[in-house]
Amino acid sequence: MSEKNRLFGARFRRRLTNAAVYAILSVLALLWVLPIFYLLYTAFRVSPSTGIINRLFPTGLRLGVDNYIRLFRDTDFPRWLGNTVVVATTSCLLSTAFVLMVSYALSRMRFRLRRPIMNALLVLGMFPGFMSMIAIYFILKAMGLTNSLVALVLVYSGSAALSYYICKGFFDTFPRAMEEAATIDGASQPVIFLRLILPMAKPIIVYTVLTSFIAPWCDFIFVNTIIAERSKYTVSLGLYKMINAEKNSFNDNFTVFCAGASVVGAIIVTLFVSMQRYYVEGVTGGAVKG
Repeated sequence: MSEKNRLFGARFRRRLTNAAVYAILSVLALLWVLPIFYLLYTAFRVSPSTGIINRLFPTGLRLGVDNYIRLFRDTDFPRWLGNTVVVATTSCLLSTAFVLMVSYALSRMRFRLRRPIMNALLVLGMFPGFMSMIAIYFILKAMGLTNSLVALVLVYSGSAALSYYICKGFFDTFPRAMEEAATIDGASQPVIFLRLILPMAKPIIVYTVLTSFIAPWCDFIFVNTIIAERSKYTVSLGLYKMINAEKNSFNDNFTVFCAGASVVGAIIVTLFVSMQRYYVEGVTGGAVKG
């Protein structure tokens, strides 16, 4: 076979491989986008009783904002959304502070139990949080904290330090010469952390903020276990209770449920898109061996 034919065959195989890869990626992208399209499509449906649960695309397409009006007028969605924002924001601030302090201590300080503590935190972080749900409930009940937003904040931020490894890997990339020079100039460890390290750690701070915010924002299991009072519902529990309030309420309220889900999703998507660059920098910067 001549050199020209070999080059043509290699080029043809490469194009065929690329075409197959693009076809697979296109199918996966379609499968990923279809539920989002269906959610938005259903949220703008005018009539809730159109059999939309049983048929993907009902006949007689008519769009409107009636479902969003019903969502804010006929339900406690504004209160649920406010509770979720309070819990998610407070938990995010506490979790970010815990993660940054623990990660910096494990990255920069050397002490006898450093390695065992890191291993223990890593192993504990591998267990799903819902495994401790019953024990946490009884502990909160003994403390009189059930059915309160404070309990949710404690649950979400209490285990934040278990996610230290990405942030620690980011701090490991900082040269120690900077801290040594600051120490020679008389700076203490807290001053070095607050005035030298944190200003350079913006990507990992944004990454930690986003990951700490999205967990309480989307959680349902712990909220359903701890909260029973309607005024304390978060968005996930409130929408669940609304759509299952009565035997026949699922079909009637499904479009309103989709409207609420689209609002919740739009907020978190906007947050991620606005901070996407720093989020990627934080992940890649922390993906080093510590």
